[in-house]
Amino acid sequence: MVSMISLLLLSALFVNHLCSATNDTITPNNFLRDGETIVSNGGTFALGFFSPANSQKRYVGIWFNKVSVKTVVWVANRDNPINNSSTGVVKIDDKGSLVIIDGNSSDPVWSTNVSIPIKGLFYKLMESGNLVLYDENRGDFLWQSFDFPTDTFLPGMKLGLNLKLGTSWSFRSWKSPDDPSTGIFTLSMDGTASPEMVIKKASQKIWRSGPWNGQGWNSVPTMRSPNLNYNFMNDPNEIYFSYSVADTSVFSRMVLDYLGLARREIWDENKRQWNTFRSYTDGDCNSYGKCGAFGSCNSNNVQICSCLPGFEFKSSNKESQHCVRKRKLLCGQGDGFLKLEKVKLPDTSNATVHMGWSIKDCEVECMNNCSCTGYSSAYVDGSGCLAWFGDLVDVREFTEGGQELFVRVDAIELENSERHSSLAKKKLVLLCVLIVVGFLIFFSAVYYLCKKARKRGLVHRERLRKEILNSPSSEAYKEANTKFELPIFNLNSVMVATENFSLANKLGEGGFGPVYKGKLPNGCEIAVKRLSKNSGQGVIEFKTEVDLIAKLQHRNLVQIIGCCVEEEEKMLIYEHLPNKSLDFLLFDKTRSTLLDWKVRCDIILGIARGVLYLHQDSRLRIIHRDLKASNILLDDKMNPKISDFGMARIFRGDQCQANTRRVVGTYGYMAPEYAMDGLFSIKSDVFSFGVLLLEIISGKKNSGFYHEDPTMNLINYAWELWKDGRILELVDPSMGTSFPEQEVVRFIKVGILCVQEKAKDRPTMHNVIFMLGNETPIPSLNQPAFVLTSNHNSANASAGSAPSLNEMSITIFEGR
Repeated sequence: MVSMISLLLLSALFVNHLCSATNDTITPNNFLRDGETIVSNGGTFALGFFSPANSQKRYVGIWFNKVSVKTVVWVANRDNPINNSSTGVVKIDDKGSLVIIDGNSSDPVWSTNVSIPIKGLFYKLMESGNLVLYDENRGDFLWQSFDFPTDTFLPGMKLGLNLKLGTSWSFRSWKSPDDPSTGIFTLSMDGTASPEMVIKKASQKIWRSGPWNGQGWNSVPTMRSPNLNYNFMNDPNEIYFSYSVADTSVFSRMVLDYLGLARREIWDENKRQWNTFRSYTDGDCNSYGKCGAFGSCNSNNVQICSCLPGFEFKSSNKESQHCVRKRKLLCGQGDGFLKLEKVKLPDTSNATVHMGWSIKDCEVECMNNCSCTGYSSAYVDGSGCLAWFGDLVDVREFTEGGQELFVRVDAIELENSERHSSLAKKKLVLLCVLIVVGFLIFFSAVYYLCKKARKRGLVHRERLRKEILNSPSSEAYKEANTKFELPIFNLNSVMVATENFSLANKLGEGGFGPVYKGKLPNGCEIAVKRLSKNSGQGVIEFKTEVDLIAKLQHRNLVQIIGCCVEEEEKMLIYEHLPNKSLDFLLFDKTRSTLLDWKVRCDIILGIARGVLYLHQDSRLRIIHRDLKASNILLDDKMNPKISDFGMARIFRGDQCQANTRRVVGTYGYMAPEYAMDGLFSIKSDVFSFGVLLLEIISGKKNSGFYHEDPTMNLINYAWELWKDGRILELVDPSMGTSFPEQEVVRFIKVGILCVQEKAKDRPTMHNVIFMLGNETPIPSLNQPAFVLTSNHNSANASAGSAPSLNEMSITIFEGR
């Protein structure tokens, strides 16, 4: 029974000990062994034993618990480690002190050195990283680690002087990366005159922050940060600087490393490293007194050291000699003060401060005291007075920030400066006058040239407008012409409609330039074809396209809304068609599934009716000369509309054929007689329609679709299948199998008939529509033309595309 009770007591003690290693407190009833830790309530910091890299010595410290790279921020026994032992214990002794005991000895190696009754007392690790002694009876901290910092300045810590107790809050570096014992560098507050932070190497000053100027430290111009809040206290009891973070999830610290470098760092969880947010001590000009007494340092100059006004280097070796006065200063005999701007104020150890004085009071008092070598406002708002008596040391020039410093100079230097300043002002006034006159001349010239150009543009626009509307180049046009009004848009309205031709509104780009989507004030969506200045389309082609499309009205022809001719711009404005162009859907494996047989049939018949209208039913007989899939646009109901009439030609009523030396069109769609001899007629368009029909049914491009044999084009492929009785293999698989086979075969036969070698063997578009819509017998088929199998310029055509010979085609109108 006794053994059972003993076992229960031991178990309770063990559980109590384990709990002590997992919460955030150490009480008189528990202790912390080596290998165990306590963790702050939010899990940010942990306290326990550790050994630095390459060391077997054991220390008790606090580190970031949520940072993957172990980062120690405070060390208790930094100068008294436990050597080569894992028997260390942290506990509260009978006097209330937290002590570190080496298991091999009863004497503590470190202690908080307090003496207080231990009832109601415990040590707690706060979420700020502060280890505090808390007395429940008093409800107050009796001791805290923040009062005994090591090398790391955490949010909530103080850097400064406790004037009431005669103590300080200062930071001491580690001796080396592997040795946390007290190093030779100290970061502390110098409160001799105006408080400033200083770093010392032993007793030698190596860096200082400059005095507090009401907003920040004088030599740290860019202290402002959205996540950092600074606090400076200066009263009879204490002088200190502290900071806090707005976002506590961001881990920030300021560390004084073993080389004496002070850095503010922020933890980057993604890169798993500490990033330097600001380094306070890097750079030559950050070294204390780099340029000596009455010298000034500017890191932007090749020669970084110079002398203050009224001073010069004692010898030519500017890097090793101090500055001395050029002339002996005769106090009260015309001497005065010169102002320097954006400077780091000199070391304040030989200065006095009067916070109740104004800058004017400061000047008067300093002027009346021959020992005063310079003065400045204490704060950037102009309040307070700092006056120096003796050498001005550690002055630095900034491009931004800093403060004004007034330096005492002799009468000659003051006179020379005033003369130089007067001359500089005169030069500045003269420069300003010249600049103003120059701008007036420039803007007058620009105004004159713009006015002249505007007038010339208006004349050019009107002349071109008349050419477009009243000067057609064809006799046939004159015969069929009736009066009409085509709206002409001004450039500004087009720019507003297209949001200044923004990239977001760009639909595509063709041989003659880009096409943009736009919206008119009445809500009408438009497509603007903006002709490039370097395009091949000149006034003639532009006129042709405007003339023809404006005169032609058919549901299967694209509708032109207007044009714009202004300055160097030539633009055509069409209705906007949301389903883009036929080739966009037809030659894409995914999008082609939208084109079942009914849709394809309607498209073929719509194109046929549009071509028939051009050839026969309109007031003009027009040969399109560039029928192809990319020139067939689709509206929201998939109705086809023929576009791009820049290459079209008008025939007289009795004209049936013409020839040209300038062969235009697109390889793969041109009839053989046109491609080789320049002869074109309505049968040329029939040939192009036949190619287009076969492409619509097969879903394949005519040119180079058969990769194993680049010379095998779609016409050739269709003929071979026809001869072998396998013509249905031509059908696009994306159409599925639910289509009327006889109707499809009829359409294919008509397509092959349209691409016959001889023009006389091809049907007219009237016959094409009749054969497509009826069961009438179709004439026997002869071998069709294989344009691409010959050497007539086909080598220039890309196997995967069908470029227009004159580099012109209207761009695909894409819906947005």
